[in-house]
Amino acid sequence: MGDTRTRLLEGALETLRTQGIAGASARAVATAAGVNQALVFYHFGTVDELLAAALRYGSEQRVTVYRERFAAVTTLRELLDLGRSLHAEEREAGNLAVLAQMLAGSQMDGRLAPATGAGLGMWVAEVEEVLQRVLTGTPIAEFVDVAGLARATAAAFVGLELYEGVDEDGAKRAFDSLEQLAGLVAALDDMGPLVRRTVRARLRKVNSTDK
Repeated sequence: MGDTRTRLLEGALETLRTQGIAGASARAVATAAGVNQALVFYHFGTVDELLAAALRYGSEQRVTVYRERFAAVTTLRELLDLGRSLHAEEREAGNLAVLAQMLAGSQMDGRLAPATGAGLGMWVAEVEEVLQRVLTGTPIAEFVDVAGLARATAAAFVGLELYEGVDEDGAKRAFDSLEQLAGLVAALDDMGPLVRRTVRARLRKVNSTDK
């Protein structure tokens, strides 16, 4: 039973990679899994429940692969370097496409939204932990909503999967811009305590004016 369930989860992920959310029918998933179509409903009740479980399963598998690499990151630039590698590897494997398809499907079917959010949330948690660690002590640390930034970062990487398909050069420039920002933060941090205090004072003034 457990083996059949796993085959269905992996079959659902493969179907999302190759046929998208529109092609993720019980028949298509069962064919990819090499099992009888009736087993989709026996194990999961509905195709939506199967897709939701498959995304959670896939996200857990992939996050585990990268966890040690996330833990080794000590700077924003290293995080962006890892992000580039992660994006390339996950895009090649089709896993970013799975997330993008589920996000698209969630717009049409609210029942998919909680699982899609949970799957994306696993990545967000890893990024948030790294950002909290690498931003501590930098001039901008007290002015950044780390949780919000982590969500924006994760959403951007998924969005780039879609954007890259229509503007590959633009996606590359987006990555380059993020690296420039990381370089700016590193440069500020290297300028000594006087400059850091000046930057913090200026940011506090800007922040209070915005409010």
